Parts: sequence; C-alpha cells; structure tokens
Amino acid sequence: MPVYNKLVRDKIPFIIEKTGKSYKTTILGNDEYIKKLQEKGFEELQEYVDATNTANSLEELADVLEIIHALAEYHGSSIEEIEKIRAEKADVRGGFKEKIYLIEVDDE
Repeated sequence: MPVYNKLVRDKIPFIIEKTGKSYKTTILGNDEYIKKLQEKGFEELQEYVDATNTANSLEELADVLEIIHALAEYHGSSIEEIEKIRAEKADVRGGFKEKIYLIEVDDE
C-alpha cells in the first residue's frame, strides 16, 4: 500500500473512492495546512522546472497557480488582490520580459 503523506486536491478522495480503493485522510489544522501548502508549492514549482514540453509546463503552471489561489485565500485575500499587487510592482520595478540578467553592481 503506497503511503503519500501529502496535501492533495479536494476531489482526490472521491476519485480514489470511484476506483474501489480505500484510503485514509485527515483534516489539517491551520498551522500544518499552511506548512503543507508551502511544501506543495515547492513540489509543483519543481514539477514545472522538470517539465519537458510546453503542454506539461502549462499544466504545472496551472498547479502553481492553484497553490497561489489557496495561499491568497489562507491569508484572507484573493487572486485579484495578488494580481493588483503584482501589477503595481511591475509598474514601479518592471517585469521580466526584457530578460535582463544582472551580473554585478559597482558600489564605489
């Protein structure tokens, strides 16, 4: 029997149940939930880094975005608020479209 010990999407138990398999879950408290959500974010980002084609890359980015939605909600906010903050930062500091790679800054 495989042991997963990881945060999963809300419908995963139902999907497992439909296959006739049994499973064991628990509901996390807030402290453990945010920790596991953060871990899941790293996991999904690593899966994006490891993706070998555009279709897989986009699917993994969608998973990363789902984590961002959940994190925003956990912090009492929304993806719209996160997008507003992102846009404001882009307006002041720019985005990453120009592919600029900073080598060094002379402090003298």
